[in-house]
Amino acid sequence: MMNVTSAEYLITAVKPEQYPQHTMPEIAMVGRSNVGKSSLINRLARRKHLARTSGTPGKTRTINFFLLNERFILVDLPGYGFAKVPRDVKREWSQMIDTYLSSRGNLLSTVLLVDIRRKPTGEDVDMYHWLAKTQQRVIVACTKSDKISRGRWPHHMKIIRETLGTRPADLVVPCSSESPEGVQKVLDALEELLEGAPETME
Repeated sequence: MMNVTSAEYLITAVKPEQYPQHTMPEIAMVGRSNVGKSSLINRLARRKHLARTSGTPGKTRTINFFLLNERFILVDLPGYGFAKVPRDVKREWSQMIDTYLSSRGNLLSTVLLVDIRRKPTGEDVDMYHWLAKTQQRVIVACTKSDKISRGRWPHHMKIIRETLGTRPADLVVPCSSESPEGVQKVLDALEELLEGAPETME
């Protein structure tokens, strides 16, 4: 069971030459704007204000790197799919995400966040398929599970699995920044990935 005992902000970047130089594994967090990514990062790290949260979707416009347990880097990628931004800004965010995911040698795995209450969008499906091509296991964190009754979780999870076309190896878990249950499952999945990772990555 992973227990996060230390977490700190490292650096913000928008292009590869600004990425931090190290040999630790990185785990990226990606999802639509307003899916609760910053809140989940804070919950995973057990820090209230590690990642900045905002009531305005699309607030994260950079790539933010956080060091957890002095063992791995959690990477907060910009949210995608927010309609109320200019097309050129969307293109810039998309390129930023694609560049990181396709070129970062330290990348071990990716957590894809989707809202448990919503059927995954075409952009969510595209992102999942892209990740599935390059990663043996994708963690799908179904956020905001506290917004619906526990009894309805299986129905919504079934829709998410079928829409994304997830594989048996993938972890699809309901979670909420308001509850430790699902968050711990995500942390434990990260622990499994880290245990199987090379001692150094670059």
